[in-house]
Amino acid sequence: MLLAIDIGNTRIKAAVFEENTLLEVVVFSKETLQEKVQSILKNHTAITDLIVASVGEIGRKDFLVWDTTVKIHFVSHESLFPFQNHYATPHTLGIDRMVLAAGAVLQFPNQNRLVIDAGTCITYDFIDAKDVYHGGAISPGIRLRYESLHEYTANLPLLSVENFTVDEHKQAQVNLIGSSTQESIHSGVVNGIVNEIDGFINMYSAKFSNFIIILTGGDTEFLAKRLKNTIFANSNFLLESLNQTYQYKIKND
Repeated sequence: MLLAIDIGNTRIKAAVFEENTLLEVVVFSKETLQEKVQSILKNHTAITDLIVASVGEIGRKDFLVWDTTVKIHFVSHESLFPFQNHYATPHTLGIDRMVLAAGAVLQFPNQNRLVIDAGTCITYDFIDAKDVYHGGAISPGIRLRYESLHEYTANLPLLSVENFTVDEHKQAQVNLIGSSTQESIHSGVVNGIVNEIDGFINMYSAKFSNFIIILTGGDTEFLAKRLKNTIFANSNFLLESLNQTYQYKIKND
């Protein structure tokens, strides 16, 4: 049994796997890392291995307390991945982006893949049908856009997606034409991101055939229902990719 941990910019997600079966997902703050991991290990005593992908300050030393309990695998740029990395600066490429690319290769073989991770930042990662990673793009995520409008202007309020009006179908409404400052901010942020993502997808789709688009990250559910393009949406894709990266490592060591 495996415990996979994704340490992002704002939070930590952990998942328990029995081979390819996802048993449990836990989301928590960085401040509660020790107690949450200890609780998971206590509740799942069959866990033998722990794999970690971190883009934050939390590193291997923060997991040494469990090194006599489980075998710890900390994903790094030197780890074994199922693709050729053609990024011009490979050691600056985020570990999370590398894990997502690995998951895309292992789960969707022999096709072009675009992985879109909608979290604190929105990252776009392209891996071709020959399993070559080329790179992609990085832009601000939903929360960052709201915060920047507030922090870098004198009078704009700090908003979030929680400020939306919800209709009778429990669908958060975003007007194209904002009739107030708040509605205008929501329109700019949400419609801007949706059109950005659809635009990227259209440009990639025009250039490459045999193509799959994978949407993941914390804002997956919110964005998936608004996009015009057909996508594979899975908010737990990074955790599943961590599990697949672990299995790939075990098979190829």
